[in-house]
Amino acid sequence: MKTRPARTCRNITSQAWSRYSLRKPKKNYVRALPHTSLLVFKMGVDKPDYDVQMHLSAKDDIQLRSNSLEAARQVANKYLERELPNGYYFRVLTYPHNVIREKKRATGAGADRISQGMAMSFGRAISMAARVYKGQNVFEIKIDNQHKNIAKEAFKRAASKLSGTFTVNVKELKAENKVVA
Repeated sequence: MKTRPARTCRNITSQAWSRYSLRKPKKNYVRALPHTSLLVFKMGVDKPDYDVQMHLSAKDDIQLRSNSLEAARQVANKYLERELPNGYYFRVLTYPHNVIREKKRATGAGADRISQGMAMSFGRAISMAARVYKGQNVFEIKIDNQHKNIAKEAFKRAASKLSGTFTVNVKELKAENKVVA
């Protein structure tokens, strides 16, 4: 079945449904977890001598599905890899824990007689999402000072794949953190 539009689940309106226990399977609210599309969290080379640390932060509370986080990660990493091979460290800081549920309904002619309705519906788990709150960082890039514009462009490309509005925060790393050889 097709993925529903992001507008159907991007707002944080109800409590989170993420209860899944391996020890007590009968206590689970969710019987089977859907897979998450986001599998890689660290990319690039983690060296201690980067000059600048940049974050992509959310301007308001939003819920981001794992497939949109994966699309944003891929487009930013591909751009950084092409422009600066082995000259950056890119990290995903959020993890999709929240289970998104959907009560599937029949559509078309005569569907009103077949469908059971939405009374007391719990729905099936269809995907995973990360709840991101105002000011929370989604991505992090460590980079040299002369490549700030490349990292900003990577964040701009990543933010275009995510719903909501985001801002880029720049932090200069201190000189005493660097290793002098």
